[in-house]
Amino acid sequence: MKLILDKKHANRIVLLAKDMSSTLSNVIRRYGMSRVPIIAIDGVVFYDNTSAFWDEYIAHRLGLMPLVTPEHIPKETEVTFSLDAEGPKVVYSSDLVSTDEGIKVAQGKIPIITLGQNQHVRFECKAIVGTALTHAKFQAGLISYGIESDGLRITVESFFQMEPSDLISRTCDILLNDLEKIEEALGRKIEKKEKPKPAKAEKPKKEKKPKKEAKTEE
Repeated sequence: MKLILDKKHANRIVLLAKDMSSTLSNVIRRYGMSRVPIIAIDGVVFYDNTSAFWDEYIAHRLGLMPLVTPEHIPKETEVTFSLDAEGPKVVYSSDLVSTDEGIKVAQGKIPIITLGQNQHVRFECKAIVGTALTHAKFQAGLISYGIESDGLRITVESFFQMEPSDLISRTCDILLNDLEKIEEALGRKIEKKEKPKPAKAEKPKKEKKPKKEAKTEE
């Protein structure tokens, strides 16, 4: 199997896969969209809210904000975010204060709420680890593929919790771990091998234009 990096833009990459079955591609797609652990805000405690928005509205927006999720994050991880703001101003995601420097809001310019004169909001929220099997707010991104004449075109778009290349890497790690468990259940002896270093995806080679022959006068 051969992967070629075709396009890369912000949080999206496009890969060209040769000698790869659509069945395997679909397994990776489903695993990547539902099984990769993500940390997201799950509960909010409001101490004061004199804005024009209900508590539930603000809590819903907070739950959908992408948070940077480190690799191999423990399932029991809990992080607290807090905010204390007074208007008039627009409150952005960058105003949230995290108790963990490594886990923060992935995008700082997401508007949370607009506060008017003398309006005040103060709350604390708890972020936990989960997967999209339980709620869409724990989804790491989107993966799709198309069948072409020379192979498969795979598009990976992360929701900013991680790089799109990390999304594919973490997906494959989870898939391999599940396959090992299946082999163990079947009673097969598994030889542990050292994990190879990830190979860099090849970039498509640009076709060189033929050089023009210089004309000479006879």
